[in-house]
Amino acid sequence: MTVHGPADGWVEGPGGQRFWGRAGAAGLLAVDAGRVLLQHRVAWSHFGGTWGLPGGARDVDESAVEGALRESAEEAAVPPDALEVAFTSVLDLGFWSYTTVVARVTRPFEPVISDAESTELAWVPVDEVDHLPLHPGLAASWPLLRAQLDRRLRLVVDVANVVGSRPDGWWRDRAGATERLLDAVEGSTDEGWPARWFGLDEEGPGAPTLVRAPVTAVVEGEARAVADRSGEVLVERASADGDATIVRVAAGAAEQVAVVTADRALAQRVRAAGAAVLAPSALLTLLDDRR
Repeated sequence: MTVHGPADGWVEGPGGQRFWGRAGAAGLLAVDAGRVLLQHRVAWSHFGGTWGLPGGARDVDESAVEGALRESAEEAAVPPDALEVAFTSVLDLGFWSYTTVVARVTRPFEPVISDAESTELAWVPVDEVDHLPLHPGLAASWPLLRAQLDRRLRLVVDVANVVGSRPDGWWRDRAGATERLLDAVEGSTDEGWPARWFGLDEEGPGAPTLVRAPVTAVVEGEARAVADRSGEVLVERASADGDATIVRVAAGAAEQVAVVTADRALAQRVRAAGAAVLAPSALLTLLDDRR
């Protein structure tokens, strides 16, 4: 391994195992039309000769997603702007962690060997991955990773119910309170939402930890005056019955849906439509923690 900075180095576990990256490590699983990008590791590297993911040690001041994108660009010339992050999966050993960043390709590209750590880079059909001699970490996580590759998710927020769940004076300015909530939601989309919110309760290597999901925010009454959002937050203005709009959105979505509401009758209706339900406190606590 070539040492570039303070985070490059081995971490030794209590059982004598050695793992690369003093601040942890991250790798990129790029997915494109039923194929994934894999790296054939050079013989002198750790678990040399196996197939794994472009990746490596995270810098001390970067997120796992930033680390995976940087490392894959350095090792395989993967363009970050050709990717859309779908979810992350974290293997946390306490003293060291590895994050798999799964991203869908939005613009085709061909990888290029850009350093000495690869003997080959290849787009491998998903059905053929199991036939390769895989890096032990990828081999352990591949079954659960594969199960998530085609899954699409959407978070639907009952905005009036969420805003009304916290007695912070929202009744004096409903539109303003709604704007503040939407600002916080929009600012959190890049980091992602807990996989358990969507009923994804798989456990073990490769299980999703944080998932990227677009948000439909259903507003009604005075809050319909809020501005439209860009990116992953869609404002849906209910003409009359906000609950009926939420049920329609949940039932008509092509994705797997989670609805944020404390309304029991609404919760029953969206569960009947196949959606998961979570309390406003779960969303608000997460947004507070990320401020």
